[in-house]
Amino acid sequence: MSERETAIGAGNRRRSLLPAIALGVLAVAALALFPAQKTLTAPMPNTVDMTDMTWVEVRSAIERGYTVAIVPSGGIEQNGAHMVLGKHDYIVRRAATRIAQELGHALVTPVVSFVPEGTYVPPDGNMLFPGTLGVPDSVFAGVLEGIARSLKSAGFKTICFIGDHGGNQAPQAAVAAKLNLEWKGQGTTVLHVSDYYVDDEQIKYLRQRGETPDTIGIHAGIIDTSELLSVHPEGVDLTRLAALPSRSEPTGHSGDPSRASAKYGTALLDIRINAAVRQITAALPDRQASSK
Repeated sequence: MSERETAIGAGNRRRSLLPAIALGVLAVAALALFPAQKTLTAPMPNTVDMTDMTWVEVRSAIERGYTVAIVPSGGIEQNGAHMVLGKHDYIVRRAATRIAQELGHALVTPVVSFVPEGTYVPPDGNMLFPGTLGVPDSVFAGVLEGIARSLKSAGFKTICFIGDHGGNQAPQAAVAAKLNLEWKGQGTTVLHVSDYYVDDEQIKYLRQRGETPDTIGIHAGIIDTSELLSVHPEGVDLTRLAALPSRSEPTGHSGDPSRASAKYGTALLDIRINAAVRQITAALPDRQASSK
């Protein structure tokens, strides 16, 4: 190839590069006109309740180490003639908030209100009374599973199911076992906080103060009524007990709830909350690592 042909080839190559170079310059100029996309951040709000937070606040909280999520479940059921249907929801909402605050770096989801309450046809248990709203075990379990999967996707590492109602316990345990098996090695744990619902210490506390199994009762009795008096006194009207006829239809409560008090309720809730905090704390990854 002659020198002239070589020079012509080099010139053609330079000319072919000019459009690419020009486009590159234009791209750089265009980027300079638009600032780089910034990640949205937010300070921690004065709440642990996710209902009152924006998605940006939740994400920012997770980035700050708030990776424990409390999932409380209550129930809408009859609670005798002296207490409102939402007893469980009021109690577990307050308890979950306290648990999150005492743990630190924890947030609370909305309360799951619709839970197993018994059979429909024929009705049994609380389903015998108007106002009780129950769902099948499988439906409740499906809701818990969906919530847990959502929390894992968001970045939470420890997901705690806390149920204030007896029918919630078995589905919670089953969902926790299922997801822990599926997510093994992925850094997310689901905990059925069973210690919250164990009432041995509460009964012991009441027995030490002169109460008996007959006065304590097993549903809507001293324990339930005292706890609601402590967190939502507007939901209790003990005068209705005195107004009940001596030979009435079933009332839905057992024991002697007229002996309940807010003072009892505060102490009884402390027992539940402390038990839950101990169980959750023992299950946290950093606690497990430090104990090895």
